[in-house]
Amino acid sequence: MFEGNCGLSVAKDFSLSEAALVVADRVTEVTTLPQVARRIMQIAADPEAGPRELKEALDTDPALSARVLRLVNSSAYGLAHRITNLQRAVAYLGVRQIRNLAWTAFVADLFRSPETIGCYRRSELWNHCVAVGLLAKMVAMRQGRTDFEDVFLAGLLHDWGIILMDQYDHKRFREMVSNLKPGNTLESFESAYFGYTHCELGTAVGERWLLPPNCLAAIRWHHHPDPPVEDQGLVFSVALANFLVTQKGMSSVGWQLVRPPVEAVKFLGLTRADVEALLADFSEELIREAGLFVLDS
Repeated sequence: MFEGNCGLSVAKDFSLSEAALVVADRVTEVTTLPQVARRIMQIAADPEAGPRELKEALDTDPALSARVLRLVNSSAYGLAHRITNLQRAVAYLGVRQIRNLAWTAFVADLFRSPETIGCYRRSELWNHCVAVGLLAKMVAMRQGRTDFEDVFLAGLLHDWGIILMDQYDHKRFREMVSNLKPGNTLESFESAYFGYTHCELGTAVGERWLLPPNCLAAIRWHHHPDPPVEDQGLVFSVALANFLVTQKGMSSVGWQLVRPPVEAVKFLGLTRADVEALLADFSEELIREAGLFVLDS
């Protein structure tokens, strides 16, 4: 279903508008996914591939290799002995963790140029995306899921359609953001100004750049009360994290324009006490993973 770079299948499966596909074509004509990131995506999708193939891919990108070594030796892992060998670091972290690192580095580049429009700041959008990735991963782990690295990637990229709008449809984006006000959802503003939403654009570009289907589903449906996908748990983990992070004051566009995901809370079986405990642990996680928020690292 998701093979190739043709936008027709994803338009059909994810209900994407023609307007979103047109902008996605423009994005992918101007910006290409780095070869190392593309190769890592292929390795992550190949059950026969392993650490050797991953290490060979990293050898072509010294900056990313350095990030891998910095991550494995960070306080988040608390290793007794420092790892200086890339092969060992790859084996320790695993394919999905390194895939996420490659995507984090690539997407962060889109946010490095500062931009402020009213309450909107690119740096705050980045903080929001990272925080949602971390919290969604925590929700998934509490649900006993083993694919929590996939959930992190889905959370990290859930709102990346916003930065794509900012970068590639900037005039209309500036006009929309200047006229945002509470009382409605961000998607409704986007539909009025663009004829498509950040969910649609993020999905269309993500399909062209070979994002996993479960990640595409979360990007497309994290605002939907009943996501039309088989794995609703992953989508709802991102939806809940998105709402809670926004409520903590880390919003995507400077306004709280996210409706409470009541269906997500019910589906995940969380009580108020569960959510409060989750947020308490999340505050500690933000401190532990502070390095992820730094754009110039």
